[in-house]
Amino acid sequence: MGVKYQDYYKLLGIERSASEKEIRNAYRKLARESHPDLQPKEKKKEAEEKFKLINEAYEVLKDPEKRKLYDRFGADWKHGEDFSAQQQQWNTEHRSSTHSFDFGSESGGSGFSDFFEAMFGQAFRDRGAGDFQRAGGFQRPRRPRKGMDVTAELEVTLEEIFFGEEKQFQISMQDLCGVCGGTGVQENSFCSGCGGTGHTNNIKTLKIKVPKDAREGKKIRLKGQGGEAEPGAQRGDLYLKLKIKPHSVYKLKGNDLEADLLVQPWQAVLGDRISAPTLEGSVRVKIPPRTHSGHKMRLRGKGMPKKDGSRGDYYLKVVVDIPQEVTSQEEELYRKLSEINH
Repeated sequence: MGVKYQDYYKLLGIERSASEKEIRNAYRKLARESHPDLQPKEKKKEAEEKFKLINEAYEVLKDPEKRKLYDRFGADWKHGEDFSAQQQQWNTEHRSSTHSFDFGSESGGSGFSDFFEAMFGQAFRDRGAGDFQRAGGFQRPRRPRKGMDVTAELEVTLEEIFFGEEKQFQISMQDLCGVCGGTGVQENSFCSGCGGTGHTNNIKTLKIKVPKDAREGKKIRLKGQGGEAEPGAQRGDLYLKLKIKPHSVYKLKGNDLEADLLVQPWQAVLGDRISAPTLEGSVRVKIPPRTHSGHKMRLRGKGMPKKDGSRGDYYLKVVVDIPQEVTSQEEELYRKLSEINH
């Protein structure tokens, strides 16, 4: 009796050109909507069958090797047609006789459809059986696939950059399921811990030393801190894209810093020496007589650290501060000054 073709792409509601991320997102959405425990009692059995096929589709399409084989042999099949005897014979001839691992149990039944069994058989369900090459046959045992690289955004402050401080942060990461070890299978069914995906989301706490030359958009690579793919495989890398938190005092422009410097009217007219803020503490600066509002004063080498160890500059923008409250005596002096200028 023939085996009915299953259109895994249609089951997940995705295009055949879908990316790994699109496949994963579609599966998660359908798995949540179709979970048997969320269905009425009278529809539970129907939901279990649908849930099984959804998991089966994801089991195939998430794996590049299974997907390649599925696409290769499924390209000439129309929906609803049966497998040819030639395809079933191909599976029989190319099954590995060593390192076997069956998803099923001694009592029979693997939890997968007849289509899956005929398509992949024992060989592809055995993760240690080796690579299937397009040229045909199984070659030497393959190296476990490296985990996916992950990119995340990390917000840092000017102070953390300036002083090269250590920063602790948390990130959600996909790790191999601790229940099934990443196989996605538990006994003769899909793993209850991960829903058959083989992965679970875990919160990791990490630390980095913020580089002194860090700037907006700079990427920092943390080797081996990315996602997991298979047991025994190398983890992917984590790339942190830096975002600088806006500062209440300073503005960062390239390697230079800029800040407002409040100056009283008489200081702007007569000149003075006043205190100005920097990331390293206060410094005394000289206000020349007759300094206009908007005038910029440059402090060389007081800006942000550069990659070569030097530093940018620090610009103080003079802002003449008009007091909100004045005494009657001060008001009279301002009035006299106004009369002199008229």
